[in-house]
Amino acid sequence: MYNKSEVESCSCTIIHENVVEKIREHMPQDEVLYDLAELFKVFGDTTRIKILYALFESEMCVCDLAALLGVSQSAVSHQLRVLKQSRLVKYRKEGKVVYYSLDDEHVKRIFDQGFSHIKES
Repeated sequence: MYNKSEVESCSCTIIHENVVEKIREHMPQDEVLYDLAELFKVFGDTTRIKILYALFESEMCVCDLAALLGVSQSAVSHQLRVLKQSRLVKYRKEGKVVYYSLDDEHVKRIFDQGFSHIKES
């Protein structure tokens, strides 16, 4: 986190049109950026982070995740629903048991990048 005295401000009042236009041409559409912001919001909950971390190691059912995290099964189910809607986890049924796992390897890479970033600080 930056201290106010550490942040430099620009006293320039000239707009660098060539830079602005170059970036504008490559800027994704607002709805794509909105979806990206929504994805990152999902990572903003400690319980969801713990669930993802557990699923890096093994697929798990709701009961096991609840026991691991020390929270209710309904709380885990709610968080899994959010993770599933964001396509971060998937599930498979085996009889009456539903097992959750990471949706794909991208999820682990996103997580690992975040870990690398906070370890740098």
